[in-house]
Amino acid sequence: MAKKHAGKAWLGVCLASLLTACSQGNGFSDLDKFMADTRAKPRGHVEPLPEFKAYEAFSYSAADRRAPFEPPVDVQLTMVDEKPITDVEPDLDRPREVLENFDLKSLSMVGTLEGSGGTLFALVRDGASGIHRVRVGNYMGQNYGRIVGVSETRIELIEIVPNGRGGWVERPRSLSLDEGTGAAG
Repeated sequence: MAKKHAGKAWLGVCLASLLTACSQGNGFSDLDKFMADTRAKPRGHVEPLPEFKAYEAFSYSAADRRAPFEPPVDVQLTMVDEKPITDVEPDLDRPREVLENFDLKSLSMVGTLEGSGGTLFALVRDGASGIHRVRVGNYMGQNYGRIVGVSETRIELIEIVPNGRGGWVERPRSLSLDEGTGAAG
C-alpha cells in the first residue's frame, strides 16, 4: 500500500516541477501590452434608448352600424313625444307559413319558376336545406315578412317590426339570387 502512495506522491512532484519549469519565461508580454493599451483607451459612449410612445389601444366603434354588404334599411324616425299614428300591425290570427320559422338571414333565393298564366315563383332554400316555392303574398322570415315582388334575381318583401314605443313599423327587405348555389330557371 505504501508503494501506491509513494507512486502517487512521485507523480505529483513531477507534475509540479514540470508546470514550474514551463512558467519561468514571460511569453505573454505582447498580450499584457495589448490589455494595457485597451484599458488606457477611452471607453465608447452608448446612446440612450429612444423614447417609446405609449401604445394606444384601437377601439372599434363601427360594430353598431350596418354591415357594408347588407342592403340599407330605410326606417322613418318619429318624435319621441308623438303617439304612433300608423295602424300597421302584424296579422296574428292568420296561419303561419313554413318559412316564417326561419330567420331571413338563413334563407337564400336559389332560382325561379314560371307557372301557368305567367306567375313567377321564387325558389327559396331554408336553413335546413329544404327548397320552397314562394310567390307574391306569401310570408317568410321571423318578422312577419310579406312578399310584395318577385323577379328573376330578387324577392322584395315588407317586414313588420316593433318600433320601440309599443307600435309597429314596416321595413322593406330583399333577398337576392344566390348565384353560387343555383341558377334562375
